[in-house]
Amino acid sequence: MQTSPVEVQKALKDIDYPVKKQGLIEHAKKHKASSEVIEFLEDLPDKEYTSTIDVSKEFEGK
Repeated sequence: MQTSPVEVQKALKDIDYPVKKQGLIEHAKKHKASSEVIEFLEDLPDKEYTSTIDVSKEFEGK
């Protein structure tokens, strides 16, 4: 099963941007995100993300 942009955004609710990939993963785990959301975040490029839109763009082409 894959995750959706909506599920990822729910897991990242109230996160402070900019944030690096590891910060996204830690925030999602702390907020009990599903394993699918965690897997998606772990597959992201290792860079700094500046907004929810920046994270959502990673769904394009997947």
